[in-house]
Amino acid sequence: MSEAVISQADGHPANPFAQLARGYAVSVIIFLLLAAVPLMGFLGPEGFVLPLVTRMMILALAAVALDFILGHGGLVSFGHAAFIGIGAYVAGIMITEGHSETFLILPAVLAVTALFALVTGIVCLRTSGVYFIMITLAFGQMAFFAASSLFAYGGDDGLTLWDGATLFGSAVLSDDRGLFYITLAALIAVFLLVQAFVASRFGRVLRAAKANGTRTASLGFDVFRVRLVAYVLAGMLTGLAGFLLSAQAEFVSPAAMTWQRSGELIIMVVLGGIGTRNGALLGAITFVALEHFLSDLTHDWKLIFGPLLVIVVLYSRGGLAALLTRLTGGAVRV
Repeated sequence: MSEAVISQADGHPANPFAQLARGYAVSVIIFLLLAAVPLMGFLGPEGFVLPLVTRMMILALAAVALDFILGHGGLVSFGHAAFIGIGAYVAGIMITEGHSETFLILPAVLAVTALFALVTGIVCLRTSGVYFIMITLAFGQMAFFAASSLFAYGGDDGLTLWDGATLFGSAVLSDDRGLFYITLAALIAVFLLVQAFVASRFGRVLRAAKANGTRTASLGFDVFRVRLVAYVLAGMLTGLAGFLLSAQAEFVSPAAMTWQRSGELIIMVVLGGIGTRNGALLGAITFVALEHFLSDLTHDWKLIFGPLLVIVVLYSRGGLAALLTRLTGGAVRV
């Protein structure tokens, strides 16, 4: 029986609007807190706080995109950071060549990352399990070495962006506060887009294929095509994160697409809660915060973070999202 039928049987008619508000309450709170960060002077100097939180949001955007295929499609991509690097390099190269308008750069970023995702996805998605993981890792390393060989654009040393991207001719992306709010708007838009896909018929087929691909295919659904569309969409959205990262750092490096970066994205998703509504957001924000504060304590901060991650995985099945749900007695769906 559905939740609505059970509620009616208990004499309490289901209220879909109340359920929707309850489901997205945590999302709204997270975004409101992020929007209020520039007003919270007690957190520290704005020149320190805004870049840190902006980086949190950029990586949260990439984590949301990864969780779309990992949490809902069961596709463990160990080369997903390649899309961040590709997006950053497309933006960096275009700016270096004198094309700095965002509405020229962004379509190019999305087109190139979509093409890379399409070509690699056609190959990767013909495998599954550990084979899929290893092939995505291989393509990610290929992208890393390709970027390292771009000697005209810095090679191993990376590419410094002496000029920033412009928006309608203004330098708003070069301003910490302007970039902060643009990144927040992009994160909200990507979050809502992913949620719309997850709630749609497409998302239901994607989740069904994760549970049992053979049975889903026997019902007449093209599992390969559904997974490929999801993979391409996730790659494009992660490329957007790469563009924003290049705007914040004013620097592009092959290090952005190493397998270690892909591993960090997976850790963010696992830490927050795989396949949950807000898990990727919580995981990315927590990861960057712990990275910052623990690295102040010791250079080997991962020796502290590692056991913390193990504790979360062992004692909080479902990550931080499940932990918060339990702490609220199920009153809030995280």
